[in-house]
This record gives sequence, structure tokens and C-alpha cells, in this order.
Amino acid sequence: MSLNKKKVIAQLNRILECELAGVVRYTHYSMMIFGYSRIPIVAWFQAEATESLAHAQQAGEMVTRLGGHPSLAIGPLLETHEHDIGQILRETLQAEHVALGLYTDLLDLVTGENVALEEYARTLIEAEEEHIDEIDKMLRKPGEVEMSKEARKFG
Repeated sequence: MSLNKKKVIAQLNRILECELAGVVRYTHYSMMIFGYSRIPIVAWFQAEATESLAHAQQAGEMVTRLGGHPSLAIGPLLETHEHDIGQILRETLQAEHVALGLYTDLLDLVTGENVALEEYARTLIEAEEEHIDEIDKMLRKPGEVEMSKEARKFG
């Protein structure tokens, strides 16, 4: 077997588009937070936007490393126009699961073919799983230990 560069580049471009959508989404969400807990949640969303940009840049670098052309497109932007914190977090959870699926699909394409791409995919899978876990904890009511119903729905 050998690495199918065309498929890998296409998958990396899907990741790039998804992460760029994350930059826009998280930036937008940071502006839509109101209430007593606004400041730490805004800071969290801004940090997520910065991380999404870094992930997009990594994906683009991988594309060019393989001789491809990075996409200029942006992934879908889900928004229900309901701006309570719970709904925003549920939308965020859904987007994180999409990203996790993209990185998992990349790992399937590169396993046993390219160690650098394997490690890249594994590292980003770990990051997406951590994000999902954090969002799940934020969706729980204080004192709840069980996974949220939203996380169970996607997980």
C-alpha cells in the first residue's frame, strides 16, 4: 500500500475549511455571550478561535507539504440564531464532533503510510476529544457527574 496523496490532500482541505469555519464561529459566539459569566466564556471562545486558526494553518501546511493547494473555501457555519449560552454550547459540541470525524477519517487514510500525518491526526483527535469533554462539562448542571444528554447524542 502507498499513501493516496489525492485523497489525503482532499481530506486535509476539508479539515482546513472546517477549522476556518471554527475561527468565524467561535469569534461570533464570543460576541454573543451575555450575563454574569460573560467574561470567562468570552475568553474561552476567543481562545478556541485562536486554536482553530492554528489548526487551519497546520492543515494548510500539510497540504502544501504533500504538493497540494490549500483550499480557500470555508466550511459550513451552523447557527440557530438562539443566543443563550446553552444553545451556543450545543452548537459548539456538534461542530467539535464534525471536526473529530474529519480527523478520524484522516487517520484512517494515513495509518501505516505516513508517520508524520498519523501523529498529526492523533494529536488533533486528542485535542478535539478534550474540547468535546470540556463542552460536555460546561453543559452539565452544577453537581451533575453523568455525561450530558447532548454529549451522549453525538458520542
